[in-house]
Amino acid sequence: MDKNTVYSINGPVVTVRGARQFEMQEMVFVGNSRLIGEVINISDERTTIQVYEGTTGMRPGEPVTGTGGPLCATLGPGILSNIFDGIERPLKEIAKTSGAFIPEGSDMPALDVEKKWPVTLKVKEGDRLKGGDVFAVCPETSIIEHRSMVPPGLDGTVVSVRPDGDYTVLEPLVVLRDARGADHELALAHKWPIRQTRPVAERLPIERPLITGQRIIDTLFPIAKGGTAAIPGGFGTGKTMTQHQLAKWSDADIIVYIGCGERGNEMTQVLKEFGELTDPKSGKPLTDRTVLIANTSNMPVAAREASIYTGITLAEYYRDMGYHVAVMADSTSRWAEALREISGRLEEMPAEEGFPAYLPSRISQFYERAGYMENLNGTEGSVTIIGAVSPQGADFSEPVTQNTKRFVRCFWALDKALAYARHYPAINWTSSYSEYLDDLAPWYAKNISRDFLPCRQRISTVLLEEAKLNEIVKLIGEDVLPDDQKLIMEVARLIRVGLLQQNAYHRDDTYVPLPKQLMMMQVILYFYDKASAVIARGIPISEITDSGLIDSLVKIKYEIPNAHLELFDNYYKEIDDKLAGLNQL
Repeated sequence: MDKNTVYSINGPVVTVRGARQFEMQEMVFVGNSRLIGEVINISDERTTIQVYEGTTGMRPGEPVTGTGGPLCATLGPGILSNIFDGIERPLKEIAKTSGAFIPEGSDMPALDVEKKWPVTLKVKEGDRLKGGDVFAVCPETSIIEHRSMVPPGLDGTVVSVRPDGDYTVLEPLVVLRDARGADHELALAHKWPIRQTRPVAERLPIERPLITGQRIIDTLFPIAKGGTAAIPGGFGTGKTMTQHQLAKWSDADIIVYIGCGERGNEMTQVLKEFGELTDPKSGKPLTDRTVLIANTSNMPVAAREASIYTGITLAEYYRDMGYHVAVMADSTSRWAEALREISGRLEEMPAEEGFPAYLPSRISQFYERAGYMENLNGTEGSVTIIGAVSPQGADFSEPVTQNTKRFVRCFWALDKALAYARHYPAINWTSSYSEYLDDLAPWYAKNISRDFLPCRQRISTVLLEEAKLNEIVKLIGEDVLPDDQKLIMEVARLIRVGLLQQNAYHRDDTYVPLPKQLMMMQVILYFYDKASAVIARGIPISEITDSGLIDSLVKIKYEIPNAHLELFDNYYKEIDDKLAGLNQL
């Protein structure tokens, strides 16, 4: 048997016996259908390859051909508003020729090689360029300018430049001569290995929040630009819905949505909804600043593992242009399950719950690619990673959730009871946390108010007090509580329903700016302080609840438009008037 032929097949894992010319992580073509694969193990006797397509029908003896390079993503204009599979094959183009399912061995180029882009050159002959420098720009969509950069690791002097005009992604635009005298042609597109982090000049400290307009996130558990967050939750708790809200409303320039191993019907809904959404900041279609990577659960398991790396590579590419990118990975649990299946087929020693021993390092490598960076060209950009986790049975003690918790600094734990009670976002305020508060404190003080974080702290304290009192109430009932503790329970209910619960379908409640969030906290705390003073004078809590004040304050989120915050003064007056009336009884 030839040394460059298939020796054994075990699902997506194929071995070649006696081959010596392959390299680790080299991309190869496997079988007569030329399926895309990657070398993952080399020994004296055999080479092991994971195949990113279905191996059904493959037989021993079929040829294996090396490419001499790693699995790469094609980076250039045409990525945005597109839909790719896990190894960056364009699903829209494939659907035109092959229907709803991807044929084996499909070699459709990632980007349209025939489309011409209106290019403006930014360099002239004699210019010195280095990796990351922008040499050409073109309008990729109606709201995003694509900045073509010199690939990292390449530098030299410009010896020829094409005039401004319409060019395809593969046409040479600039010829760069390096120090050795070798010429390099630069086109709009270049390739980059998906498992290799793109280099930066410097990792900058995290100081700015990613503003989402979702009160429980921005107020209680903020995430920073360049930060990492996990959204763990059981089936039906709203992981995907929360990510949709963040994709639509967060102040990121570009969204990379990775549907990793999700149900086909769910991904179809995502694609349909994203296509219909309007970007609230520009009024243009949201897809103009979004790229979708769809790798459904019926697609090959190895491609599911690769889709995470493809998505983060695309995000880093746009970060290098100076954009702020948010990556939505839905869900990393399916990715971890792909690692477990491939590990099992490789007959590796399993660790906890059958996951491979290297699961923590893979998770950390993924989240470490987030950050706020100074790029090679002097611009600043960021990649923020928000990964959904789907623990079986909503058990947060399972390995994927626990290991993710080690490497992220923001944890938004979704609660099944809240979701079933139609409380959205169903983020549990007692088991969630954010470690970015100290980093972001100067920004809040400078741009919003010095009162923002103190108010946030008092709101959190009330919710924690309620959690403690609930334990007593379960044992002996609420009637035995003194009035000041009953007030805490009422104010906590006001916070939960009036502040933390949000209506994604209401015009003024789907997105709430930070100044309004602060004013909502301030008016709730003002009521708490005034009511506490009333109770201290011996007036029963029942008088306060019967006044209708609490029900009135719950409606603030609907009654006050985001553009008319001066209306908050009416609520302060209402609180003063009604509580003063109680004092006179």
